[in-house]
Amino acid sequence: MKKHLGRNALGLLIVLFFIGHAAYWYRIPIVDNLEAIIYDVRLRLTMPRGVDPRIVIVDIDEKSLKEEGRWPWRRDRLGLFLDKLLDQYKAKVVGFDIVFAEKDESSGLRVLEAIGQNELKDNAQFQSALKSVAPKLEFDRLFAEKMQGRPVVLGYYFSDEERTSGNLPAPVLERGVFQGRNVNVRHYTGFGANLPDLQQAAATAGHFNPEPDVDGVLRRVPMLAEYDGAYYEPLSLAIVRIMLGSPKIKLGFTDAPWSSKTYPGLEWLDVGALRIPVDIDVNALVPYRGAKGSFRYVSASDVLQDKVDAAVLKDRIVLVGTTAPGLLDLRSAPVGVVYPGVEIHANLIAGMLDGAIKQRPPYVIGAEVVLLFLSGVVMALVLPLLNPQRAVVVTVLVLAAVFGLNVLVWNWANLVLPMASGGLMIALLFALNMSYGFFVESRAKRQITGRFGQYVPPELVDEMSEHPERFSMEGESRELSVLFSDVRGFTTISEGLDPKQLSQLMNEFLTPLTQVIYRHRGTIDKYMGDCIMAFWGAPIDDPQHARNAVLAGLEMQATMKSLQPEFERRGWPALSIGVGANTGRMSVGNMGSDVRVAYTVMGDAVNLASRLEGLTKQYGVDMIVGEGTRNAVRDVVFRELDRVTPKGKKEPVAIFEPIGPAGSVDKARQDELSLWNQALKQYRAQEWDMAELQLINLKQRFPGTELYTTFVKRIAHFRSRPPGAGWDGTWAFETK
Repeated sequence: MKKHLGRNALGLLIVLFFIGHAAYWYRIPIVDNLEAIIYDVRLRLTMPRGVDPRIVIVDIDEKSLKEEGRWPWRRDRLGLFLDKLLDQYKAKVVGFDIVFAEKDESSGLRVLEAIGQNELKDNAQFQSALKSVAPKLEFDRLFAEKMQGRPVVLGYYFSDEERTSGNLPAPVLERGVFQGRNVNVRHYTGFGANLPDLQQAAATAGHFNPEPDVDGVLRRVPMLAEYDGAYYEPLSLAIVRIMLGSPKIKLGFTDAPWSSKTYPGLEWLDVGALRIPVDIDVNALVPYRGAKGSFRYVSASDVLQDKVDAAVLKDRIVLVGTTAPGLLDLRSAPVGVVYPGVEIHANLIAGMLDGAIKQRPPYVIGAEVVLLFLSGVVMALVLPLLNPQRAVVVTVLVLAAVFGLNVLVWNWANLVLPMASGGLMIALLFALNMSYGFFVESRAKRQITGRFGQYVPPELVDEMSEHPERFSMEGESRELSVLFSDVRGFTTISEGLDPKQLSQLMNEFLTPLTQVIYRHRGTIDKYMGDCIMAFWGAPIDDPQHARNAVLAGLEMQATMKSLQPEFERRGWPALSIGVGANTGRMSVGNMGSDVRVAYTVMGDAVNLASRLEGLTKQYGVDMIVGEGTRNAVRDVVFRELDRVTPKGKKEPVAIFEPIGPAGSVDKARQDELSLWNQALKQYRAQEWDMAELQLINLKQRFPGTELYTTFVKRIAHFRSRPPGAGWDGTWAFETK
């Protein structure tokens, strides 16, 4: 685990970085932009589409401007317009996405009044006619009278400039309702509202202040706007309340025991039986049904000219707005770059009535922090432990879980959980671990390969690269096993071959023998002509080093036998090898001079292994191991050959021949070993006759075994030169 502390720390820093964004300690613009894009994609994929017949948009379009004249139209004409909508077509509610901020002077009444006060002030006939006609020329009053007592909702706007015009409607919530609570309502310092007479005559009015995101796209609308301490509703909510009989707005606070003092708690607004979810800024997400045209459009001029089917408008919510480009009521929306502002109100009204507005309550901040923490900590701690393939699988699973949860709550709970921060965090954690593995661990692997690649098999290099800090080429003393193999009579064989044939011959047997050593986790020390020197237990610790050395030696013998048919086919001489192995403490590491160094082993145990390989010719066996190797290997059958003092050694050592893995030695061989052990026991007891008889019997039953002939000759030697009463069976060699 210590190996991955650096990567774990970097991963946790990435997690903390995204948690800071989610907790609003700071904001990361690229994450916000990506979140907006993902939100738009989800919205477009899950929109209900189709046309909602409950809401009709009466459009002041280019056709209307062409037929009725440029905007603004005369207010008496608008009064007629209202009569047709409410009396003739039986509309349920009429909402104007228009501000009537200026007086209508188109009637010429003010000009006539000025003439009456000046040039014709003494003309009684003119004054009488003016008094009679004046009421018919006060278009604003006429329009106000048409609105009086009828379900008409006007629109207005707030601004951040300290300028006001017109009259605001009565606020829906008085000042102080949020006192003591951390509710963040958008504050404005100015407004542009309707003429006082018009506002007083209308049933109510609502603001049309959208709240575009940083990319300019309109995704939400404030459900409450604060001005001078009081709170005002948007046009869409005002229309819904008029349609429902003007119920009061009730604030939906959640005072959960887990919430902190700073938690706003305001999660929804109750309007009669309807519940409108709001976010931390008391905004409602616009539930777009689809692209432009999700609601029926009727030209305003067709209404005035009685060209509309009455069934289209009867009992409908009518929104009067404009899509004419010159009137500039066009917005950027998730469903269209150019989207009619009036249709945004229509989407909100439909969403309120259907309960289809997505929820993004303030507690989503805490939910995002928890999700980032859980998924991030898992990724930061687990990925460093995995190989690239498993890391990919885990990353995909975590992403699938995060995205799956997001889609689940979006579709079935109408809840909007942020997705961009989690996705980016997971991607960065994955990229960190992959790049760390490539740039740092691959460098360590290259270093390990450079150091040990010429000695150990690739599989061990890969294993070593997992923990490169554990491996060093500095000298140290360790218990290892070492093996020497040598081709018997190779000097004579090589004299009969040309250099090319000799090179081919050596490659043909050295390559498969090396592969055998590699398969048994051995380290190649060096090639000395036809001789191979290898050791086990370094640089990688191997508790089974003695066993692996013995099994490698046995397989090397079998491999050489399997090569003989190919050698014979090529006309090459038959080859046999002797193998010596020993286990003991030896020095291992880089050794040599300033000019050349090699990773090798040295020590008495190494020298003994070399001597044992030489003794294989003396005893006529394929492989001899020392007593240390024999004692370390329990699942191989051995034959004790002798107790000897090799040249250069003072202390005698027992030597053994590996026969094969336990369970693989047949009964005939077991019988032979039993007879041999009796003969060896008699030989060491100096019972020469009994030992010789047993050896002759063995030679007859197992002809071609040079070992028995060797001991028969020794008995003849000891008969003429008895070793003495204190002899322990040791045979001293005078040559290597």
